[in-house]
Amino acid sequence: MAEERTLSSHLIYEGRALKLRIDEVETPGGREARREIVEHGDCVAIIAVAGDSVLLVRQFRKPVEQELLEIPAGGIDPGESPEAAVSRELREETGYLPQKVERLGGFYAVPGYGTEYLYLYLATDLTPSRLFAEDTESISVVPVPISQVLELIASGSICDAKSIAGLLTFLEYRKQSNG
Repeated sequence: MAEERTLSSHLIYEGRALKLRIDEVETPGGREARREIVEHGDCVAIIAVAGDSVLLVRQFRKPVEQELLEIPAGGIDPGESPEAAVSRELREETGYLPQKVERLGGFYAVPGYGTEYLYLYLATDLTPSRLFAEDTESISVVPVPISQVLELIASGSICDAKSIAGLLTFLEYRKQSNG
């Protein structure tokens, strides 16, 4: 498979959470093109299981101007392992600390224009352990029976890509483990 060759790269914005750059590339066919690329650090996405339920979070998302029902997720701090980020993020967003963390896979969030990779983890054996963070005060925890996950996805009640991909991966993993 042929790759695009980068001719030049220009950083045009650098914020707290992301950078935006413009790359001029040469396509495999020899033509020049422009690529707008959002650089964002890698993150963790977490399937937190408590009994027969998954713990989802409801929070307002300014870019889409609505509250979304999502799996817990968040950035990996510099020098932090994905596993450590799972424990920290889960504590911040749900108030639970997982005693068992297992990697289920991973995926790119928006590979058409962004660099963010999400490491998907299963977190189980949860114990209460609140860790407060400044931007989590408006998050509410919503336990959802595992049996209702597909219905919530099909109805559009769960509508963000990382949650859909993560939950479907978990359901397949669960089916393979039980079958």
